[in-house]
Amino acid sequence: MWVHPEEVLQAGALWITERANPYFILQKRKGHGDGRGGLAGLLVGTLDVVLDSSARVAPYRILYQTPDSVIYWIIAHGCSRKEITEHWEWLEQNLLQTLSIFENENDITTFVKGKVQGIIAEYNKNHDVKEDDDTDKFKEAICAFRKLFGMPEEEKLVNYYSCSYWKGRVPRQGWLYLSINHICFYSYLLGKEAKLVNRWADITQLEKSATTRVAEHVFSVFLNINETFKLMEQLANIAMRQLLDNKGFEQDRSLPKLKRKTPKKVDLDARAKSERYRALFRLPKDEKLDGHTGCTLWTPFNKMHILGQMFVSTNYICFTSKEETLCSLIIPLREVTIVEKADSSNFLPSPLSISTKNRMTFLFANLKDRDFLVQRISDFLQQTTSKIYFEREITGSVNSSDDEVREQAWKNHFTEYGQGVCMYRTEKTKDLVLKGIPENMRGELWLLFSGAINEMATHPGYYEDLVEKSMGKYNLATEEIERDLHRSLPEHPAFQNEMGIAALRRVLTAYAFRNPNIGYCQAMNIVTSVLLLYAKEEEAFWLLVALCERMLPDYYNTRVVGALVDQGVFEELAREYVPELYDCMQDLGVISTISLSWFLTLFLSVMPFESAVVVVDCFFYEGIKVIFQLALSVLHANIHQLLGAKDDGEAMTVLGRYLDSVTNKDSTLPPIPHLHSLLTDDGDPHPEVDIFKLVRSSYEKFGSIRADVIEQMRFKQRLRVIQTIEDTTKRNVVRTIVTETAFSIDELEELYVLFKAEHLTSCYWGGTGGSNPTERHDPSLPYLEQYRIDLEQFKGLFSLLFPWAPVNEAHADPLALRFFRLLDHNGDSLINFREFISGLSVLCHGDLTEKLKLLYKMHLMPGKCVCAVHRAGKKSIGKSILLLYTVITDQFIELCKTLYNMFSEDAQEQELYHATATVTSLLLEMGEVGKLFCHSKDQEEQDQDDPEESKTSGPARDGDTGTSSSIDGGLPHSTSIDKDWAITFEQFLASVLTEQALVLYFEKPVEVAARITNAKNVRKVGCSLLSASDYEISLSG
Repeated sequence: MWVHPEEVLQAGALWITERANPYFILQKRKGHGDGRGGLAGLLVGTLDVVLDSSARVAPYRILYQTPDSVIYWIIAHGCSRKEITEHWEWLEQNLLQTLSIFENENDITTFVKGKVQGIIAEYNKNHDVKEDDDTDKFKEAICAFRKLFGMPEEEKLVNYYSCSYWKGRVPRQGWLYLSINHICFYSYLLGKEAKLVNRWADITQLEKSATTRVAEHVFSVFLNINETFKLMEQLANIAMRQLLDNKGFEQDRSLPKLKRKTPKKVDLDARAKSERYRALFRLPKDEKLDGHTGCTLWTPFNKMHILGQMFVSTNYICFTSKEETLCSLIIPLREVTIVEKADSSNFLPSPLSISTKNRMTFLFANLKDRDFLVQRISDFLQQTTSKIYFEREITGSVNSSDDEVREQAWKNHFTEYGQGVCMYRTEKTKDLVLKGIPENMRGELWLLFSGAINEMATHPGYYEDLVEKSMGKYNLATEEIERDLHRSLPEHPAFQNEMGIAALRRVLTAYAFRNPNIGYCQAMNIVTSVLLLYAKEEEAFWLLVALCERMLPDYYNTRVVGALVDQGVFEELAREYVPELYDCMQDLGVISTISLSWFLTLFLSVMPFESAVVVVDCFFYEGIKVIFQLALSVLHANIHQLLGAKDDGEAMTVLGRYLDSVTNKDSTLPPIPHLHSLLTDDGDPHPEVDIFKLVRSSYEKFGSIRADVIEQMRFKQRLRVIQTIEDTTKRNVVRTIVTETAFSIDELEELYVLFKAEHLTSCYWGGTGGSNPTERHDPSLPYLEQYRIDLEQFKGLFSLLFPWAPVNEAHADPLALRFFRLLDHNGDSLINFREFISGLSVLCHGDLTEKLKLLYKMHLMPGKCVCAVHRAGKKSIGKSILLLYTVITDQFIELCKTLYNMFSEDAQEQELYHATATVTSLLLEMGEVGKLFCHSKDQEEQDQDDPEESKTSGPARDGDTGTSSSIDGGLPHSTSIDKDWAITFEQFLASVLTEQALVLYFEKPVEVAARITNAKNVRKVGCSLLSASDYEISLSG
């Protein structure tokens, strides 16, 4: 690539000159290329890797120098000889003659530098590249990454780091390259290369040492290990999301939008910051953080300036104090009326005042770049004012119930801290939540604390439209909903009539249509029933959205991945906080049983209703940490009984009795039985446990659990859970088809990995031929249908695994197309793993007849084969099923071509060609004889049926006779088919059996293990690599 000219004082040091003219010199770096650099070359190559000079200086470069100057200028460098040669030839053709015109060397230098900079500017303009998009050093790293590991341009390098890779006891110093889909390592020490390539999708554990399905890989000596590890976590998370659903691939596609060229670390950092921002303030999933800055916030309730951070995004201004629980604030821009700069003073520098519709004013100060901030907020406000919003204010009516005291406390809180979404949220707010939310305020406060109020306010009419669209529609989700409607709090009066049932049906059905990836999952009905008791129908819908899509991610999909992840997190927390109980619970297998039922329904199915809603109060305010804290408290309270439990049944009985005894004495609701209490035995009841004391105790004992620590644990468990699901899928697929093929279980598993990798690779880098792999990547499909490949992907596997694949690609593609169409049983232009294996199994383990039958059927094209039954007469139907298949003229020609192409470069090539010629001649003679016989018989039948018609039809048939064929991009076809010339499979089989060379070729055993190993070596990322294995590090030199 062309580079901005830089001075080089010593042109010969560590470089070899390959070409030169009066003004330009082309050089190659010692230690690169053919390896003839001797000891100096080995040392230079080693230094390049260890000291990163390979990232700054490519293996080839072009220098400019005037004849009388001692200063050289580097004007181009390249990773390959082809690239640098193109630049050299351009200089010779376009600049050499022009430079001879100049008389002054300074003018020549100015002209050359200007020309090179002009080329760079033109390239940047044509490719929409900003000058600061990538440094030259990073561009060289990208170039090296693609060259070393054979990566296409679609594979985006994110960053690279110097480190050591431990192979045995020997560390190899080199470079770790982190791209969107792969983790790669390269080292070159004293002539020995070491390469490692792994997909992020194969990572099963990442704990500052990466473990893949096949091996553990240890890296060390990072300059900034925390930064590296955080980036690796982000990339592994993307890969897990891709395995979970196709939205992960859509997120990957969105990365280039952040940077016009390569998405670098800053882009992923921006994504991670936006995710943390949304989680911290419970904002909608599409909200993106624009920036944040340190500031102070004046809090009128305690008359203090609190130090913290201001966050600004497209639709919100948020604040959180430096001291975590002191104060937080969310100001939707839809609520803002005035943003103005106040007068600065020594006491209050750079203040900013923001006023809202509910007459609250917020005063921020100590803003570093106040003018820029005001301009950004003003820009966002202009975009916001055009939208229509509706927001329901929080209201409460004082009544004579026992809730009156708490309700009054909340009203006093609203007076002091503000009301609605812009309320100051402090430690006092949390205390009020822990004491219980009043019955008639519960729905509104759930909306507020969950953030659902924001989505409802910004989507007016959305729910009504969904209800209308989903009305009268039926699918699997609606069937499951109908089945569970009457199981949702059946003891509660609200769901003992059709009105309550109808509302529940509408909410669940509307959500199933909003999010078909989830659709409907058991436990959603129980949670939604409780939401409907305290919120209006539309509000309950948006609370369900917040629950399923933000607060309990991936809980309610077909594989309850989120619940399984949090089950693993709970096990980790139990090991840390109740270690004396952990081993016992693991032996009994209780943790996995209780956690799913507790977490999926937020304790609603295992605790009395009036107590469980208090848990839901805390959950909407604090998130999942409340559920973990409470679960640990339940275990801790029963520690002695659980240690004495003899089996899981006894342990479950202990926990069941305890949860049944959790009461809410302040509740005004009549006692409502729940499913869990109905299943427990009639033993002595457990002493009553006050729900508020239990919640308070959970905060006192386990309140140190932090949300960010939970997210870290979730990442670790997500790797394990998703990879376990992938392994289960693989085993189920293999178990389904192992009886249908002669492949061993190990071979089928290896082939499945290759098949899946081919599909994922096309998802990474895009399909060809108009196929979009992400549209068919649906993990919710049955096991065999989850991964399917199209023709282009099949061609790659065909050339690597199928014994008949010709070496010449031009010959291989038509055969692959015929094979693909034969395997595509349902004609959807996709084949699943079973169809793939059915074809490969015949070639690897089938007998001679099966192989020849497959080859024969591959050349029977739809609409072009003549039915032998018709010509043989109605009386002969049923004599031989093989007579149903006949090859006609043009198909026979293509069958012969296929045979010739298959034998190309075979050790017995000449003998096979001679045998093929003999068989072809024999079949041609058979076809001609059959043609004469069929023609005379058809003519005789026509004369008997209709003598007049036969007179006119005879000449026309003669005119149709022909054997021309053509190839027009697809499979060959004939424009004029000789409908009477044909051969049957029996004729083809009998002819082949006469030639021993052909018999030996088709009966030759296939080394399946060797082909699989070769495919793993070659098909790492879609191109040939030098490494010895797909998973193990390679050594060469």
